[in-house]
Amino acid sequence: MNASMTGATDVSRQDARNLLVDLVAIPSPTGEERKAAERLVEFFSANGREAWIDEVGNVRAPADDAVLLTSHVDTVPGEIPVEVHPADADDLEDEVAEEEGEDVLWGRGSVDATGPLAAMAAAAVRTGVSFVGVVGEETSSRGARHLVVDREEPDAVVNGEPSGTTGITLGYRGFLSGTYVATSESGHTSRPEPNAIQHATEWWTNVEAAFEQDEYTPVFERVTAKPVDIDGGISEDGLSVEATLQAQLRVPPSLDAESVRETAEAELEIGTVSWAEPIPPVMESPRTAVARAFRAAIRKEGCDPRLVRKTGTSDMNLYAGAWGCPMVTYGPGNSDLDHAPNERLSLAEFDRSVDVLTRVATTLRGGEDE
Repeated sequence: MNASMTGATDVSRQDARNLLVDLVAIPSPTGEERKAAERLVEFFSANGREAWIDEVGNVRAPADDAVLLTSHVDTVPGEIPVEVHPADADDLEDEVAEEEGEDVLWGRGSVDATGPLAAMAAAAVRTGVSFVGVVGEETSSRGARHLVVDREEPDAVVNGEPSGTTGITLGYRGFLSGTYVATSESGHTSRPEPNAIQHATEWWTNVEAAFEQDEYTPVFERVTAKPVDIDGGISEDGLSVEATLQAQLRVPPSLDAESVRETAEAELEIGTVSWAEPIPPVMESPRTAVARAFRAAIRKEGCDPRLVRKTGTSDMNLYAGAWGCPMVTYGPGNSDLDHAPNERLSLAEFDRSVDVLTRVATTLRGGEDE
């Protein structure tokens, strides 16, 4: 790798692995990212880079904005003992490792998204490009929301989420969440009139039917409607029945959040729905300079690149909604293990992802990788 560019410092594979293991060993569920953020600042400072924690908790390490490497510091809750084991048959079956015996790191966040985060930090130091570790991605994306209004648009963005070392993620569905509330008069359960709980369930059944599509339509191109919580019963004063239903809808790039909201509200006869701020869908072109740089870098690692569309949502949706620069999402790890009790990452795959990111950042800076 070429580490001779201005602002670049060589980072060995062992140094990068040490950072990864340290970060995975530091619990960092959403809202508790501070210690992990401090470890990142320490890593950049030790390698001659200015870095600090901003007012919302993001780790900022600005440099050459030819590309911004960014991933999230927070993880979902859950304790998985942090250990390194040689890969076995299960690791091969789960596409974690390519051969038995290679080192596999177990731990919460190893895949989502501490692996991508550490790989980006190492590549940013190697190449002298900008880096931000954002907070709150697993809930409100408060770090990314703050970032897009607090810094200038970079020339390109690489967002860090697991795609595997050969996967280049170009698309995500958008996200819309709402809270349905209804109240009805209390009465004997033998009465035929529907109560608030029935109103809530009827509305949601109609919403699901309104977005129903045939099984041949790819999930990425559908609206997925999911109830995530429901609560109901007699009010404290005993005079009414109350119901609250929390709903989430995923929005494909062929639609927008407003049209999905209107369809859901069209099924509303009784009760009200309040909607949170939506996250728009994103679908990037495979022909941008960033996507081309990734295809070339992955091929130089002796692998075949894959173009990926994900059915979930990420901070890339927010970056694409605010900035017009080209972007992709990339990072080591099998995304099927996101949030899973057996979350784990091959250290050999992590090494390759650092090399790929280094090649990409060098190319986008106008340099030549070796």
